[in-house]
Amino acid sequence: MSSIIKAAPRRRTCLLASTVLVPMLSLGVSTARAQQAPPDQLPPIEVSPPADETRTRAKPITDDGYGSRRMAPNVSPTGGAPADGSNVASPGNATTNRQFAGIVGASTAVITAADIAHSPAQTLQEIIGQVPGVQLTTLFGGVNGAQTNVDIRGFGAFASANTLLLINGRRVNDVDLQGVDFSTIPRDSIERIEITRGNSGAVLYGDNAIGGVINIVLKTGAGGPPATIRAEGGVGSFNQRMAAASAATNSGPWSTSVYTNAIKSDGYRVNNALSQTNGVANLNYNTPGLTAFLTLSGDDQALGFPGGRTVDPTRGINQLVTDRTGTDTPFNFGNKQGANATAGFTKSLWDGAELIVDGGVRDKKQQAAFFFGPDTSVPLNYVDTHLQTWSITPRLSIKHAVFGLPSVILTGIDYYDATYHSNRPEFQGAPPLDVFDVSQKTLAAYWQQTVGLLPTTDFSYGGRVQRTTASARDVLDPTAPGFFGENQIMPLDSSEINHALHIGLEHRFNDSFAVFARAASAFRTPNVDERVGASVLFDPTFAPLPRSFDLKTQTSNDVEGGFRVKAGKFEMQSSIYNMDLTNEIHFDPVNFIDYNLDPTRRYGSETAATYRAGETLLLRGGFAYTRAVFRDGPFTGNDVPLVSRYTASAGVTWNAWQKYVTGAPAVWTTISPTPSR
Repeated sequence: MSSIIKAAPRRRTCLLASTVLVPMLSLGVSTARAQQAPPDQLPPIEVSPPADETRTRAKPITDDGYGSRRMAPNVSPTGGAPADGSNVASPGNATTNRQFAGIVGASTAVITAADIAHSPAQTLQEIIGQVPGVQLTTLFGGVNGAQTNVDIRGFGAFASANTLLLINGRRVNDVDLQGVDFSTIPRDSIERIEITRGNSGAVLYGDNAIGGVINIVLKTGAGGPPATIRAEGGVGSFNQRMAAASAATNSGPWSTSVYTNAIKSDGYRVNNALSQTNGVANLNYNTPGLTAFLTLSGDDQALGFPGGRTVDPTRGINQLVTDRTGTDTPFNFGNKQGANATAGFTKSLWDGAELIVDGGVRDKKQQAAFFFGPDTSVPLNYVDTHLQTWSITPRLSIKHAVFGLPSVILTGIDYYDATYHSNRPEFQGAPPLDVFDVSQKTLAAYWQQTVGLLPTTDFSYGGRVQRTTASARDVLDPTAPGFFGENQIMPLDSSEINHALHIGLEHRFNDSFAVFARAASAFRTPNVDERVGASVLFDPTFAPLPRSFDLKTQTSNDVEGGFRVKAGKFEMQSSIYNMDLTNEIHFDPVNFIDYNLDPTRRYGSETAATYRAGETLLLRGGFAYTRAVFRDGPFTGNDVPLVSRYTASAGVTWNAWQKYVTGAPAVWTTISPTPSR
């Protein structure tokens, strides 16, 4: 056994090396040919700064509509190129190819509005799930993707707590375990989706960015025709009905846009009906020296929870065959109502410096009921929760040469104030057995700088210091239905300081081939639901035990390296990574307790490639290998549950007729890991 454990690191090293070396060898000929590519195959270079700094902090790496490759500000174009940014790079002019795009050293992907429109996937989660390194976990039937978790780099059932979701560059993860439901974001409202894999995003955005960051940038309506309107509807199997509508206007510096969706479906399984409406509206003001915005959104969702299916060969039971559409929980349900408002402005202070201030409030109400067994309506628990979060996030963007080197600095302060109130009676209408009141405040300061060390080399570093204060109280009513003698949870008043760090490097050997690498550390503080379930109620003799809200903060340390290539019509990105975690927060479904795991590790490789076979045909594919294992403790070497080792996707986009008729067949697969022994 010890020899097997010792051999595991060697096998892992060989496997990861092969996943990168094989693509690199196959690219040798393509890269050599790319060095002789004519100038008209290269993308234009934008010199002027982007106009949407209010909407994202880390700019995407982008080609062919993904955004702008841009040179650092205050660097004069060479070769006689005009100063307005209309210059086009030439193979011999490396100075114009300096890129400050995304987080330097990080593995990134961008999904455009065109990609979304052409995708055959029916839900936003499925579209994101085709990116290598991203997996999906569906727990409640997945009607319209409702309650489907997006998992970056293998966190299984806890993906929502380890993947940070941003909308227009602002975090929307709440301090509970509910996570963000992607199905509540209208697909037509999305301009692009920026995905940064790994934990480097923690410097700019804070905790929850352990696995990665997904930034959804919404359309503003700016730059379009004076007025547009669109409406559509449809029906489907399982009594599904859906409708969507959108409208946008432009007048001088003002622009507005509204996007709404509604869907109802009985669902494939018993007690899996979904009823959902959601919408988002934007008001924008744009002038050369000042931009401002107001974004409002809301959603209302009612969803049935059908539970699992029993498969037990020892008893001859396989409900996936005999009763695939049935339910173990015919009365369980969850409802949610959300409302959000965000406003902000960007003001030019001096040449190359901008002050960006935005703030907002999120309000979420949830009701859920859980019952014993498939054949009875005996109540188990009812949840009635109200969560509200206020925030303000001022920052300063400075683009100016430092010691003669091009430099971009982003520094700012993030303040979030969340209050959580939850009544937990045995059934709806009964006196609550527990009343939980939790408040959490975070105050953070961060700095990230990117420097052009050479015309072909970019270097970035950054750090974040965040103070988190939490106060939690439980009021237990021993006269309420459902009381079994458990103890009231002891009060919690805590304050801790956490740090996140990032260092990254990208070097471009030529106009077609680049390598990148990074190292970073990040953290995740426990959410309120994990704190509520952080202690056992009774010992083996059913004597009540002391209960506590206390859990340790989860930390991670990442290293990653890879390459990017653009050789004519072919593009590719590939990387390998290793992530070591300490105090990973986990839920034990047998004992119903949240606790910190022994040290764990995630490692793997991710490769994505596209090939434009012609003016109308685009081929794309991706592959990822992901391992999540215990690196210490009694389960050393065993897999962390619910993480697939191999995922792959492939697709074709065909512009059949002047972009009015397009086709985009695709296939993707997930291969689950072999159970550990």
